[in-house]
Amino acid sequence: MAYDPWTIPDSFTLYQFAPEDIRSFLHPYWHGHKAPHPVWFYFLGFYFLVLGIIATFGNYCVLRIFSSSPALRTPSNMLVLNLAMCDMGLMIALFPELIYNFFTGGPWRFGETACYIHSFLGALLGYCQITTLTMISWDRYNVIVKGMAGTPLTFQKSIIMILFAWIWSFVFSLMPLLGSLGSPLGWGLYAMDPMLGTCSFDGLTTSTMNKSYIMTACCLFYFFPITVIAGCYYFIVQAVFKHEDEMRQQAKKMNVTSLRSGEQNSVSAEIRIAKVAIINVSLWITAWTPFAVFCLMGTWGNPSGISPLLSELQVLLAKTSCAYNPIIYCLSHPKFRELIKEYHPWMCIVVEKKGDKGRDNQSIGSSKSEISEKSESA
Repeated sequence: MAYDPWTIPDSFTLYQFAPEDIRSFLHPYWHGHKAPHPVWFYFLGFYFLVLGIIATFGNYCVLRIFSSSPALRTPSNMLVLNLAMCDMGLMIALFPELIYNFFTGGPWRFGETACYIHSFLGALLGYCQITTLTMISWDRYNVIVKGMAGTPLTFQKSIIMILFAWIWSFVFSLMPLLGSLGSPLGWGLYAMDPMLGTCSFDGLTTSTMNKSYIMTACCLFYFFPITVIAGCYYFIVQAVFKHEDEMRQQAKKMNVTSLRSGEQNSVSAEIRIAKVAIINVSLWITAWTPFAVFCLMGTWGNPSGISPLLSELQVLLAKTSCAYNPIIYCLSHPKFRELIKEYHPWMCIVVEKKGDKGRDNQSIGSSKSEISEKSESA
């Protein structure tokens, strides 16, 4: 059948569209699906190009500020630095080839082994990103909720946590790579994504090995982290509400309207921290829920409702987190904004003036001052 790239008949399938060298590792489930219209490949290429530029610049700003500001090198901020390194690693390791693939028409250009290595790097950096986000949430809970009763995070503990995140992630991302290469030590599989330009987890093979890996990975890197992250922010919000109520009661006893300045009163601490908690949890769920849902549907349920374009949504949303993580966890902090304004004045960053500049030098969300002050950067 002749192939007209701008008029795709229903009978023209992904298997027919895929070059012969990648048909062998394209999952049989996708063979009969209609080939996507070429405009989708160029759209995805453009989207990932813009996303890559934004994410690279944002994480570059974070890494540059850390390297130039000793005051920010606190134990808690080491976790944020590790998050930026994971995000930057994803940009360097994955984005060049997927942008190249999509702008050259879609199909993977680098062979089967490179596809599995691409998947391995994505899993390694994604797992480490998730683990680091969970640790950041725990650290903020430990400082804001427990306060002085909590065990402070030291540089030694921070380094141990970061090493654990990388080793833990490496082990769980290596096993599907071994499985894909046919090693008896393998557990789980990687595969070509149906849009043919990227590679990721095999969410369709129903072998016991792959099903058990998918379920374990979803439990360890989705259900457990979201429970910890949502739980930590829930208790942080509760602590801030309680603290603000105590401040209001104290203000009544002192016969004053509030213990805060007029500027601080414009938006209550409860509203600020509630917004932060909702945004952080919602974006995390948005980024990783499609991955978990599609993998579980394909291996443990009925994958009939999954189309190539819908499947690509999980890749798109997960990688978008690399762009907004620097904004949420780093660039929203007053000290970071001051340094960004200094290094990049063209960005027109608004910096709030505070009476005590020394407070800005403390850890993100880890100040040992009042809970209300801690919550501003939670």
